This record gives sequence, C-alpha cells and structure tokens, in this order.
Amino acid sequence: MSWSNKTVLVTGGSGGMGRAIVARFLAEGANIAAADIDAKRLGELERDMKAGPRFLAIPADVTRVADCERMVGAALERFGGLDVLVNGAGVWVEGASDEATEAEWDRTLDINLKGTFFACRYAIPALEKTGGTILNIASDAGLIGNSGSAIYCASKGGVVLLTKALARELAPRGIRVNAICPCDVETPMLQYQANTYGGGNPRAYLDRLLSIYPQGARARFVRAEEVAEFVFQIASPKLTPITGAALSMDFGTTAGL
Repeated sequence: MSWSNKTVLVTGGSGGMGRAIVARFLAEGANIAAADIDAKRLGELERDMKAGPRFLAIPADVTRVADCERMVGAALERFGGLDVLVNGAGVWVEGASDEATEAEWDRTLDINLKGTFFACRYAIPALEKTGGTILNIASDAGLIGNSGSAIYCASKGGVVLLTKALARELAPRGIRVNAICPCDVETPMLQYQANTYGGGNPRAYLDRLLSIYPQGARARFVRAEEVAEFVFQIASPKLTPITGAALSMDFGTTAGL
C-alpha cells in the first residue's frame, strides 16, 4: 500500500522511540503530526527529518485533556484526516511502594494512561472516517509484575486492558486498536533510568536488566528502530484481523510466565 496522503499522529514524538516511528512513516511518504511536551526537541526533530510540509510539530502535554483535543484538531486542520494514532508518550518510575508519593503516582498514570485514553478519545471520530488504527506503546511490564515498579506496571497494565476494551468497542466502527509491549528499549529514557535509579553505577543497573533475558551472553536491548518497524507493520491495513492484541517484542522475557 501507499502511505502517501495518509496521516500519522505520534505522541511522545521527539523521544527515542517516537523519533524512530516518525522517521519510519516519513520514509514511506506519510504525513506526520508529532506531539511532545518538549518544544525544543520537537524543533530539532523537525529540522532533522527535513520533511517540509509533510511534518507538523505540535507542542502538547498529554496530561491535559485540552491539549489532547488540540493536537488531534491541529493534525486534522493541517492534513485533512487521520489514519494512525501512535500513543508513545510515556514516563518511567521505580522504587519501593511504601516509599512512593502521590506525585509519582499522578504523574505516571496521567502521562502513561490518562494521556493515552484522551488522545484516543479525540482521535476516534477521525479514525472512523478513514478506517484507521490506534497503536498504544505499552510494555512487558504491562503483562507481568515487576518488583519495585508497581506504579509503572499499573499504568502499562491499564494501557493493555484499555487497548482490549477499545478494540472491542471500536471494531464495529472499523477501527483497529493494538498494544505494542516491548521490554527495555535502547533510548535516552533507558539511560535516564540507569542514571537515576542505578545507585551511582548505571552500567550495573543495565546489566541487571539484561540478566533476566534468556539469551544469556547474547542478550541486548531492543532497538528503537525495531519498535518502529513493528509499529509500521502492525499499522498496515493488510493486517486487518489483528486487533485487541498485546503484542510482545521482549526477547522472550515474558514467554515462560
């Protein structure tokens, strides 16, 4: 199929996975509306992609319902329709649950779950017109419980079940909804995790993450470009039967559980 004249809205568009997803769809001729809270990084993304009128940068905070409505409206105003919504905005938090704060809970759930829902809520009418699709970036932590990351697991578990509920609800309207569930992805966010929660030894933190992978000495993190390719393939109308799925790409870390 041709992606020319089709429009993709990506939240978290200037992040590690977001940039890769934006680049993948642009390479196929799609129009891109990239939304992100970081206006400076959005500007850098626009410069780097060199896509001209096929690219629209939208500074937006997905924790604000009005911003979710505005970013969808901006994409429609610029490109006239919407074919794919990729909910990629996300944040990580970890730590002992009996030391967690209300602010950590609110921030994580607001970005990861509330933002995902309200982006969907405002995109649904436009996606119905095009027979479009929603791709929610969840996590392996939305499929299994991870010690020390209860808040994050709750947020991504919510994304997974939200995906399934929306897929059932929206199927009669011709909209597919799927969740992509990667394990650790090699992005600046992963390095932030290691630097923030690594107790002064980021390398040891990353090694501990890799130690759960069944590949042993061959273990590595998922690459952002691999996530982007998976998202691109699942977005294709050729895969119409795939909806309501939580699709793992985690080197088998959840396969035995």
